[in-house]
Amino acid sequence: MKFSSLGRRAGAGMVAAMLAATAGAAMQGQNDRFNSAGTLNLPDNPVVYGQALPPVVKATAIINGEVITQTDVEHRLALVMISSNNEVTGEQLVQLRQQVLRNLIDETLQIQAARAEEIEITDAEIDQTLEQVAQRNNRTTDQLGELLRENGSSLRSIRRQVHGEMAWQRLKQAKIESFVSVGDEEVQAVIDRLEASKGTTEYRVAEIFLSATPANDAQVRANAEQILEQLSQGGSFQAYARQFSEASTAAVGGDLGWVRPEQLPPQLAEAVRNLRPGAVSVPIALPGGYSIVAVQDSRTILTADPRNAVLSLKQVSITFPQGTTEAQAVPRVEAFAKAAANIGGCGGADRIANEFGGEVVSSDGVRLRDLPPALEQMMLPMQVGQATQPFGSLSDGVRVLVICGRDEENPGLPSFDQVYGQMNEQRVNSRARRYLRDLRRDAIIDFR
Repeated sequence: MKFSSLGRRAGAGMVAAMLAATAGAAMQGQNDRFNSAGTLNLPDNPVVYGQALPPVVKATAIINGEVITQTDVEHRLALVMISSNNEVTGEQLVQLRQQVLRNLIDETLQIQAARAEEIEITDAEIDQTLEQVAQRNNRTTDQLGELLRENGSSLRSIRRQVHGEMAWQRLKQAKIESFVSVGDEEVQAVIDRLEASKGTTEYRVAEIFLSATPANDAQVRANAEQILEQLSQGGSFQAYARQFSEASTAAVGGDLGWVRPEQLPPQLAEAVRNLRPGAVSVPIALPGGYSIVAVQDSRTILTADPRNAVLSLKQVSITFPQGTTEAQAVPRVEAFAKAAANIGGCGGADRIANEFGGEVVSSDGVRLRDLPPALEQMMLPMQVGQATQPFGSLSDGVRVLVICGRDEENPGLPSFDQVYGQMNEQRVNSRARRYLRDLRRDAIIDFR
């Protein structure tokens, strides 16, 4: 709540009055040290300004002496809800709150471990990341803070998350990555296997991993089921991976990159082979926990895929006055479609835009597979110089895309450095999980 100038003056006046009353009380005689409220001349029906003071903040957990409050939990829970854009109530909310608390505990352990190694994350670094987050949401940092407050969260909560992610990343670099080694022979063996597997399929996979022990296995399984339910209702896999996954890939939304099933644990490999692109698995039991995997895409190894073509495009769009009915718009859209079908190459885009009072936007380096599925399928067989059928809506405008250039992929074996990087990342991830388990084991955690 923002104070008006009157509210600020009234607030200052109340503070001054409190100070004056305190001073007056101190000047009373020893026999009148404790005065009745009557001497303050208080109004019967006071007008209250500003926001109420928060209740006494009680600890939910104390981790090696550092407090996580209920406010911390609620603000982070609200951040999850904003990210997932889903309504959660009842038992689901209870389970998510418990998972959020566990995440905050891990985050605290990671920050503490980084601090013990004298790894410093400056406010300026966090501010820079927040600016980037705000820009991605077409807001300033202040506007982002206002949005978070309106939804029950705070900038402090997201700052803490950014701090934790940066601290953990640097801690891994200092304590794990420098001690991980991948031999040249191992890399070459992978390249040889890739060459032998030419024509087989690999998948773009993302993962949410929740660690479990025999003692909490049922609870973790229930949490995984809850996350799956939220994903099935349209929740963002990337957002849930960032908030809940205990794998080191959480910071990148759980993205494992392009992998072949043989590179995954057998349980995950079977699930990946049976999932179509865009599908999400049920929770899969693994040694040490549960994984939920999403197959984002698939491709054939070392074989040209027309969906990997890189396009240069021109978009011609037309708009309609507010209140235009569909019946009124149809003749203009049909005329626009006829003109687009005979566009005569990209050079005709400006001509059609002028004819229909439209706008032209150019875009280069657009990968065909990154387009919405309906457009991808429409444009797959199209040639340079052709335009799509019109698409869009009366409210957002109707448009066509014209292909001005098309560069086909020439697939080849990944480089030695690319294979080395992937193998190194996998080993770092495995050791990072063990390191975090050690931090939990050695921590003194007091739940309140």
